[in-house]
Amino acid sequence: MTGYQKFWNWFVEHEQDLFNFEKDKERIFDELADELQKVDGDLTFEFGPKEATREFVISAGGIKRAFPAVTASTAAAPRLKNWKITAFRPRRDIDQTDPLKTVAFRDKVVDARNVQFTLLDNGQIAGIYLFIPGFKNEDADLQQIAYLLLDSLLGEYDVETKLGLIEIFSPEAKTQWERYPLSALPKAFDELTAKLKGKPDFQN
Repeated sequence: MTGYQKFWNWFVEHEQDLFNFEKDKERIFDELADELQKVDGDLTFEFGPKEATREFVISAGGIKRAFPAVTASTAAAPRLKNWKITAFRPRRDIDQTDPLKTVAFRDKVVDARNVQFTLLDNGQIAGIYLFIPGFKNEDADLQQIAYLLLDSLLGEYDVETKLGLIEIFSPEAKTQWERYPLSALPKAFDELTAKLKGKPDFQN
């Protein structure tokens, strides 16, 4: 039996607890994280809202090395009536769910409506500048928020495979290209990446 099969056997055995995790969130999340990391130490997870069918997302946490484990894990999932199993953090429709108004990580909070971006085009792969209020001195918490924003708007897979350079600045930084509100990013990104071909020159 593979590690993937062992994980899903455990998931099925604890399906009701997982579906209703709000009743004992800390314990259930700790147990789930332990089981998932037996498959790969970099795998993480997310749950969708509690509805007739609940989404369970397996993520690589933005670590490209773990992408094959995400793909293999979701491919090994059994058919479960009450679950939608998703590989990688998906894009979120901000027009409907609006998950981006406020994003918090540790003690930092960012109102995404105040974040701007500039897309970069080197002819081969897209790059991006993000302008986040309060950012300075390589702030690790605001950097994490930046990646959470990108994953929500573009999806984890596209962020890791279709974006090269990702740089974060304060809004006061002087750059030569025009800036746009973050809500315009998905459309602009899709239009740019549809035109780009070749190997990347930008590196994260």
